[in-house]
Amino acid sequence: MTEQISHVLLDIEGTTCPLSFVSGTLFPYAARELGLYLERHHQDGTVQMHCQAVIEAWQQDSDPQARQLWNQAQTCDSVEVGGITVRPWHGSEIEPYLQWLIASDRKLTPLKELQGMVWAEGYARGELVGDLFEEVPGVLQEWQQQGLVLGVYSSGSIAAQKLLYGHSQAGDLCPLFSHWFDTHSGGKHEIDSYKRICAAMDVEPQHVLFISDSMAELQAAAAADLQVVLSDRDNSLSPEQRAISIQTTPAETGGYRSISNLNQLQLNSFPSRSHG
Repeated sequence: MTEQISHVLLDIEGTTCPLSFVSGTLFPYAARELGLYLERHHQDGTVQMHCQAVIEAWQQDSDPQARQLWNQAQTCDSVEVGGITVRPWHGSEIEPYLQWLIASDRKLTPLKELQGMVWAEGYARGELVGDLFEEVPGVLQEWQQQGLVLGVYSSGSIAAQKLLYGHSQAGDLCPLFSHWFDTHSGGKHEIDSYKRICAAMDVEPQHVLFISDSMAELQAAAAADLQVVLSDRDNSLSPEQRAISIQTTPAETGGYRSISNLNQLQLNSFPSRSHG
């Protein structure tokens, strides 16, 4: 007897969207536009809240490069902000740390929120269009028509997720999704994150299929009792990740299934599993 899949939880980067769009388009756009955005919107309360969170994270960051940037920032006139001595900010003084975070691909939540706000302007101006793998729009529509509940879990902010799907090359796909999750639900390598997500979707974990290109994410989700599939797209895995997936997760050994296209999924063929 098969374990009925009722919900599909999707990663974005390397799963429904090419890595090249994120690393080659979205990140460079945010890096280029972020300083100007902060200057234009420095009086906005939401921007101030996220920037304050960035300042606090920066002050606590133990990375030597982050410490060097912090010390350089203190050479100018400074003030007390929440018990932390920082320069009076209006964008430019925290931009070096933000740029370093982007270059380092650090998953800092307030950075992700700010990136999403920058991208919103880019999508609105038509400078950005969400790039999805060719089969993704049709498969998502088919799954929803079949009665599956679709959700997204990405390290990018929920706002950024909705922008990508809402301004895709196939139009607005946001109505196809019922649930959106980001790092506010926890880190993607943490088992409890997936338990919280299942609780939020009001579904038992064994009825949820999680698809991602990250082995660490799949391992955490599987440990939370979700069913998992590896998205092994061309160029979506590093050679090291690909070697691991070949060595430890071949389908014939009962390990994680691997697909290179969402059309390859047969959702009624997942084996039943014992629980308890």
